[in-house]
Amino acid sequence: MSTLREDQLSIVEWIAPGSRVLDLGCGDGALLHHLQRERGVTGYGVEIAPDNIIRCIARGVNVIHSDLDRGLSDFDDASFDYVVMTEALQAMRYPHQLLREMLRVGREGIVTFPNFGHWKCRLQIALGRMPVTEHLPNTWYNTPNIHMCTIRDFEALCASERIQVMERRAVDTRHRDSRAMRWWPNLLAEVALYRCRRQSA
Repeated sequence: MSTLREDQLSIVEWIAPGSRVLDLGCGDGALLHHLQRERGVTGYGVEIAPDNIIRCIARGVNVIHSDLDRGLSDFDDASFDYVVMTEALQAMRYPHQLLREMLRVGREGIVTFPNFGHWKCRLQIALGRMPVTEHLPNTWYNTPNIHMCTIRDFEALCASERIQVMERRAVDTRHRDSRAMRWWPNLLAEVALYRCRRQSA
């Protein structure tokens, strides 16, 4: 049984016990399995990789085989308390549309992504190369990431989509923060975690 990643451990703190959760790009189901066992949640994972689907089933996690780029039309409005997507937003063809869909089917959305504004990325771009870092280990020709963004980019998207940011954590790859990172998250944070909801009319 795999242990949770550091970003997943932070997400667990944001999930209320007994809630209904949809985990997009759920991987091997570790997060949902933990939430079921420790928080009494119910819900589903959505995953495209057959090997991961087998792992989810072995864990007792309800999983749906689906391509997130096709949207969430199979789910009704407000059918979940939380819709979670970790480390996948930047790999989506239309991330803004998927974010809208997350907040259509869920009361709250939880998103994590690598911050392309981190100083190591900026330095490598200034030197004429696409960034390769601990949190972005792939080279330009084999990366699954097609829509990289910075913390400022994401918050600008939220503002344009009338999405309220309820909570933000800006951390390094080991999930540590610092006073400087809280002051200059777009420059110093490697990973961003957001808890958000649709603004009321």
